[in-house]
Amino acid sequence: MPWSNQSGGGPWGQRGGSGGGKSPWGSGGPSGNGTPPDLEEILRRGQDRLRDIIPGGSMGGKGLAVLLLGAIGIWLLTGFYTVRPNEVGINMLLGRFTGTSGEGLRYNLPYPLGRVLKPNVTEQQRIEVGYRSTPSGQGRPRDMLEESLMLTGDENIIDIDFDVVWQVNPARPQDFVFNLQNPEGTIKAVGESAMREVIGRRRIQNVLTTEQASVAQEVRQIMQTTLDAYGAGVLINVVQLQAAQPPAEVRQAFFDVNAAQQDAVRVQNEAETFASRVVPEARGEAARTVQQAEAYREQAVADATGQAARFRQIYEAYRQAPDVSRERMFLETMERVMSGVEKVIIDQNGQGVVPYLPLMQLPRQPAQGAPSSQQGATR
Repeated sequence: MPWSNQSGGGPWGQRGGSGGGKSPWGSGGPSGNGTPPDLEEILRRGQDRLRDIIPGGSMGGKGLAVLLLGAIGIWLLTGFYTVRPNEVGINMLLGRFTGTSGEGLRYNLPYPLGRVLKPNVTEQQRIEVGYRSTPSGQGRPRDMLEESLMLTGDENIIDIDFDVVWQVNPARPQDFVFNLQNPEGTIKAVGESAMREVIGRRRIQNVLTTEQASVAQEVRQIMQTTLDAYGAGVLINVVQLQAAQPPAEVRQAFFDVNAAQQDAVRVQNEAETFASRVVPEARGEAARTVQQAEAYREQAVADATGQAARFRQIYEAYRQAPDVSRERMFLETMERVMSGVEKVIIDQNGQGVVPYLPLMQLPRQPAQGAPSSQQGATR
């Protein structure tokens, strides 16, 4: 081969290194005093190596220029790149961030001067905190007690497993690329810290029953605020509580206490329901009795007032005509007394027969002249 006559390990001569080898351009490394190599010397040595590679052993200056220009052109063409709809291009020049690019065909100076990173900004990723599911999705997940055991506000221990669903922030993908060395580890640590903070302010009974949704929402807000303060370039979409329960060692005892508390609440509710039904009925009965008493009092007062007024009227009439008033009062009293009793009239002047007239039985006897059923039968 063209470079077989060289003592080095490649087409540019000897390898560099601590053994005193030369650089890729044929010269040794930087001098001991730190002075950079001469650019003209490097170009001259490069031309010498090209002459050795090109068949014929030599070429003109114009041909070398054309060859260099062609190589530079090809190198520049490698700077074109495509950004997919789910990606954002992060452009760098000499290791420094210069901007972002959207989907489509884009251009940036190629390597080694430029570089383009294309993180996926639409993919939602899931991080498990407190447990690890099996790769196949079958079987019981493995509990991570160092992550899941937490202390509640009423000094109880609770075992919480939850998921964090996150994605790269499309508005700040450069923060995700440059500021996070271990994205999953950082997000997991922030999520665990936020969950411990929220659980530490709540009672265990509330976390187990009615406040799981509010706990997840508050944890998501704290995580987003913390990651934004870090400049992480991450969006926390959802925090999902997978399990919230007492530790396994005291779980049955806790359930027994919880069942007893629920029974106490049920009995209390039944008593309150009974009281809410009986008390209004008793109050209604008392109000009805009071109303009846008031009505009777008003009626008695009205009757007494009427009787007193009537007595005064009778007294005035009696004083003006005592005989007539006495006779009228006697007749009215007899009429009132006799109207409700059976009456028998006897004529004291009657002769031969008993002067007896049963007035109360007269309506019960058939009319005169109408034959009875027995008389019609005998005839």
